[in-house]
Amino acid sequence: MGDRFLQALREMPEVETHLIVTAGAEVTFARETDISLDQVKAKADYVHDYHNLAACISSGSFRTDGMVVIPCSMKSLSAIANGYDEDLLVRSADVCLKENRKVVLVPREMPLNRAHVRNLLAAVEAGCTIIPPMLTFYSNYPTSEDQVDHIIGKILMQFNLPYKNFKPWEG
Repeated sequence: MGDRFLQALREMPEVETHLIVTAGAEVTFARETDISLDQVKAKADYVHDYHNLAACISSGSFRTDGMVVIPCSMKSLSAIANGYDEDLLVRSADVCLKENRKVVLVPREMPLNRAHVRNLLAAVEAGCTIIPPMLTFYSNYPTSEDQVDHIIGKILMQFNLPYKNFKPWEG
């Protein structure tokens, strides 16, 4: 889904993208997809080493519209919710939150245990928006790709960005 999200942003020349791929994401990506990580990185304008806490995006003076963590592991969600800035991903989210910028988390786990739910609540209370990648049956999407496009559209709506593949509810 993260690859598809980057592709959607790539089609918006007015949007500059900064990508952070954690070590866990690298392992998961290799196991769950047939796409090379280099192909994904090529879709971003900038790629940052997740260890580099001095990267431009770790500073509040670096202006952004916000941040999307897609997919967001429960480990990253917990760190963001609790301000545990051990890497660039979490530090950048923390900076967005302290500067009152949008942070959208797209959690990837299910089912959820009590700790997950508490961390989701803590993330919302910290100022994050949670968009779980849930199926939407009311739109009668014929394919899983359509479902993914719906989720991407919902994320982009948070930043007032139109997505050509998003079909809003018209009921």
